[in-house]
Amino acid sequence: MLEMKYIKILLILLLIPLIGISQEIMLKTNTKSKVSLGEQFRVVFELNAEGEQFVGPDFENWRVLSGPMSSTSSNIQIINGQMTRSFTQSYTYIITATNEGEFEVGSARINVDGKTIRSTPVKVTVVKGNTPASSGNSGTNQGITDKDLFLRAFIDKKEAFTGEQVIVTYRIYTRVPVSSVSVTKLSSFPGFWTKDLLSDSDALQQSTEIINGVEYTVADIRKMALVPQKNGKLTIEPMELECVAQVRTQTNRQRSRDPFESFFSDPFFNRGIANIQKTLVSEPLTIEVKPLPGKGKPMNFSGAVGQFGISSNIDKTALKANEAITLSYTLSGTGNVELAELPQLTFPPDFEVYEPKINNNIKTSPRGISGTKKFEYLIIPRTAGVFDISEIEFSYFDPQKQNYISLKTPAYTITVERNEGADSEGVFIPGQSDVKYVGSDIRHIKTKSNELKKAGEFFFGSTVFVMIIGLMIAFYASILIYLIRLKKLRSNHKLVRNKKATKIARKRLQSAHLHLKNQNQNEFYTEISQALWGYVKDKFDIEPSKLALDYIAEVLKQKELPDNIIETLVETLNKCEYARFAPGETGKKMEELYRQGIDVITKIEKTVK
Repeated sequence: MLEMKYIKILLILLLIPLIGISQEIMLKTNTKSKVSLGEQFRVVFELNAEGEQFVGPDFENWRVLSGPMSSTSSNIQIINGQMTRSFTQSYTYIITATNEGEFEVGSARINVDGKTIRSTPVKVTVVKGNTPASSGNSGTNQGITDKDLFLRAFIDKKEAFTGEQVIVTYRIYTRVPVSSVSVTKLSSFPGFWTKDLLSDSDALQQSTEIINGVEYTVADIRKMALVPQKNGKLTIEPMELECVAQVRTQTNRQRSRDPFESFFSDPFFNRGIANIQKTLVSEPLTIEVKPLPGKGKPMNFSGAVGQFGISSNIDKTALKANEAITLSYTLSGTGNVELAELPQLTFPPDFEVYEPKINNNIKTSPRGISGTKKFEYLIIPRTAGVFDISEIEFSYFDPQKQNYISLKTPAYTITVERNEGADSEGVFIPGQSDVKYVGSDIRHIKTKSNELKKAGEFFFGSTVFVMIIGLMIAFYASILIYLIRLKKLRSNHKLVRNKKATKIARKRLQSAHLHLKNQNQNEFYTEISQALWGYVKDKFDIEPSKLALDYIAEVLKQKELPDNIIETLVETLNKCEYARFAPGETGKKMEELYRQGIDVITKIEKTVK
């Protein structure tokens, strides 16, 4: 009993440091206690440990300009042979107040070793007053007006048809030097399919523009191609950016009795440079989206809007059975090229046709989206004969001419000869290559006598014969049933796409993981986005022209998927769209997005049977 008592005391002594350590893990909130109305300030949540799955407050009564921006720091000190290590993990928001009064910055939370750590809410008082916007010279009393520096948004058309390409441009105008331009809030595009037309690596192209007799230096900050997916009046929310403007200021100098002061009293010698941080906001835009006309709409129209062309190519029209043919169709043009699809193709039943390989060669420029989309089919004729591959008719809507246009590809006649090598009537006897088979007159000389049977006994009609015939009938019947089911499955393109949805998504996720390892940011986001959009399109048989977040959410609700899965999917698709522009640690953000994509596909697979 005494030994057990000592053991308990020893365990308590060992646990005391651990208890102390657990109590030291804290999530602190650092911010100002008093701010001016409209002032931008930071809210920093600091954790003195390594955590994951950070969730910030809802920031009710505040306006979030950016965040969370995560960072980590560690410090190791060795004093008198004793090593101490400190670790800090921080998450920073930039917010502003919109109303006067006393408001609360809510509690944030984060997981540390399976335990949830929460911060304590803090109160901030918002008072009326002008926020000092400049930094640098203390004597600065000059500011920048809205006529010196501003942001504008333009659209190339205020009315468009559903599926018609619309280009929106965000342009900065300035009369003063500007640096550190960063987007703090991206515009949202509900009801649109979007494509960025400017690469992050592109340098800003500057030019000059005169407005009301004043010359400005202008540059395009962002340019997007939008493809509306539904009718009605659609609104594009404003975009916000922050920049630092540099202005010359005149410092206040006290007069002295120096007789040479009058010589240096020129304002040029009293000027300094002040850095003024400015937040620029574009105006919202409204687009009236008209439905495509029903009059003259072809039956095979699949939603292509723009200016298109189609061509086809076949590598051979004469071949032997069981040889392969490569037949390709290429769509080219401007508009929603990525969303364009071929009409349903019909091939002879004796042809084995594999799923087409689709190659996109999409080009983006300030003028919009253009390029080609190639569909490559691998075809294997299984029997001899003469077969026809019918022409196909591709239809699209031209918004400039405001009518439908149909294009046709040529038909092909395929001559398939019998493959003697694979369908020969001859007999080959191994080891007796010197004996040739000619017609049916020559047989190899038999050196062994045949087995003798009793007279009157025949194999035909015997029990073994009947069993063999029965097995053969059952075997061929099962093959026939299998082929019929296979043909039905292939004709049911919806079911085929549904079955292949997970397989195709898995391949794209593998490709995304490879780009994640190599830190290829643009390629990673392209693959992860196409994996999720393609999976949803194939799994739930959604037309490419209807791929919009609100429509997807409505379809998933009709499929009775849980709300949390729908919200996670929509959140993941939103992150794919904004990830390239949102601030934060790229590697960690890519890893988190990759895991979230796999998780949402897994949950959908478990829910939808």
